[in-house]
Amino acid sequence: MARQRRRHSTGFGYIGFGNNQSVFNQNTTKAFSSLKEKLDNETFLHHNVHFLHKKLTKAEKEAIKTRIRKQEKIRTKKTIALFIILAIPIFFFVKFFFDKLASNL
Repeated sequence: MARQRRRHSTGFGYIGFGNNQSVFNQNTTKAFSSLKEKLDNETFLHHNVHFLHKKLTKAEKEAIKTRIRKQEKIRTKKTIALFIILAIPIFFFVKFFFDKLASNL
């Protein structure tokens, strides 16, 4: 006697949605323009950046790139300095530990 197999219905939607029709039939409650304004306000509040809706010139693009590069260089220097500051005491502690261990043998 053959085992009964369970058939999966692939008739509607993507399986990740659990095949719920309501996922596809929902209406947006807010207009996109109001969400865009809210996003602009939040980014200005947190990052002091306004979204621009114009094409940037080549000089403006280069200014942005140089500013990002400077920020990354500063961040890299801070990371290296922090690593050195933390690595030196750890190195001396390990050296002290091994010297103490070697003197006990």
